Amino acid sequence: MARRTEVTARQARLGTELRKLREGAGLMGREAAALLGTDAGRLSQMESGVVGVSEARVRELAAHCSCTDAELIDALVAMATDRTRGWWEEFRGLLPPPFLDLAELEHHALYRLDVEFLNVPGLLQTEDYARGLFSYRVPELPWPATELRVKHRMRRKAVIEGPGAVSYKAVIHEAALRIRVGDRTGARIQLLRILELSEADHITVRVIPFDVDGFGGAWATMMYTGGPVPKLDTVVRDVTANGTAFVDSEAQLEAFRTLFRKVEAASLEPERSRDFIHNLAKEL
Repeated sequence: MARRTEVTARQARLGTELRKLREGAGLMGREAAALLGTDAGRLSQMESGVVGVSEARVRELAAHCSCTDAELIDALVAMATDRTRGWWEEFRGLLPPPFLDLAELEHHALYRLDVEFLNVPGLLQTEDYARGLFSYRVPELPWPATELRVKHRMRRKAVIEGPGAVSYKAVIHEAALRIRVGDRTGARIQLLRILELSEADHITVRVIPFDVDGFGGAWATMMYTGGPVPKLDTVVRDVTANGTAFVDSEAQLEAFRTLFRKVEAASLEPERSRDFIHNLAKEL
């Protein structure tokens, strides 16, 4: 397969998982390459996502590594053979690659968990709210670049609003709901939009009020996307105007799953959260 000029986060993740299989089996690169009938340089390119991998080669590597997790192997094969060119491709060359990587990650997610303390989660934002956030970037972006980012963020909502929408849980701190990114009218519209979305059966919104006792997790902002198997889950941190950071080690994923449960436990039940948001909107 030809070398790629640009490696997406999904392609890089496949390579990382193949390397984990090899290292978990105690195989050096040259040993695994010999078993696959290739050279160490080619294997290194596969593990970095620079070249693609066939279904046969994924299954052969798994066999040599004594991997018996059929669900994981099938999921890796699906990643290796996926040729999806989603809506995000229209932004290629117009926005930095992390924007496209995030959209592709969300497209393939089976469920989504968000925790936010200072901003409304991106999937729940109105267009004006998103525009307000992007316009605060320093150095300031030209208007067309800002509008591209707003358009991209609105298109991302397909994961919870479009056909095949996935299960979505958001835990939002009261601070994020009270901070006025725009004016009072815009803030009220944003709160009402959250209420509207929370009426869907697959969307759960919970609020952590300021007056909750014993809460020390204000640093725990996360976007957690569920993969076909837990090993292929991904946590996205530092979602800013400049980029994102993807976390995928098993230990860290388990830590974030535990952290989400703790944050969720500190929040109000969904109905009380809706009442809370409704009262905030009335104040405006």
